[in-house]
Amino acid sequence: MEFGQKRVILLTGDYGCGKTNLAVNLAILLAEKGKVSVVDMDTVNPYFRTADFGETLTKRGINVVFPQYANTNLDIPVLNFDLESVISESDFTIIDIGGSDAGAYPAGRYESLLKSLGEQLEMLYLFNMYRLCERSADEIVKTLREIESACRLKCTGLVNNSNLGAETTRETVAASGEFAEEVAEKTGLPIRFTCVTENEKPDETHLPIKRLVTLPWETEREI
Repeated sequence: MEFGQKRVILLTGDYGCGKTNLAVNLAILLAEKGKVSVVDMDTVNPYFRTADFGETLTKRGINVVFPQYANTNLDIPVLNFDLESVISESDFTIIDIGGSDAGAYPAGRYESLLKSLGEQLEMLYLFNMYRLCERSADEIVKTLREIESACRLKCTGLVNNSNLGAETTRETVAASGEFAEEVAEKTGLPIRFTCVTENEKPDETHLPIKRLVTLPWETEREI
């Protein structure tokens, strides 16, 4: 899977679909091509934020921007950064917005800026057919439209991130193919790529990603 055609990638989807994990993987991948900034715009969910990887990504030369008070005892995040400057000073910017429509509202304040990017912007909707709330294509379409309405932006593509966490196998991903095609048909959006396990070989439609976001009882994995 070739990346680098779009300067700004906005990742959205329902809670727990894997936005943070993909954001970190993409940041590392694009850092080989230029200066990367990762923007954590999640002001709703205090768990599994891109900001959790701030120190590690910074050591790799990746600029990490996150809401004020994120990862503190107060944890009432406030968007206090200049997104326009972040984008203009970076070759690539990955924006991780919150899950569902509630998390997408903060992105709406940057509507004019993001729309002005035109073809430079890719807004990807991630889905996982194995999650309880995403087991029908109609439910995914409903959430996608709610997110678009909340942030006043239109998705441009889909990411099939169907997985079973640590239990994910090649067969797990392959079994989601028909479901993904149904989602694409109902949304009218192309599937940009399918996430596969890190030991798979990349091709035009499959992107191997490392599972970096772990559950509380699991051992953290090195980036």
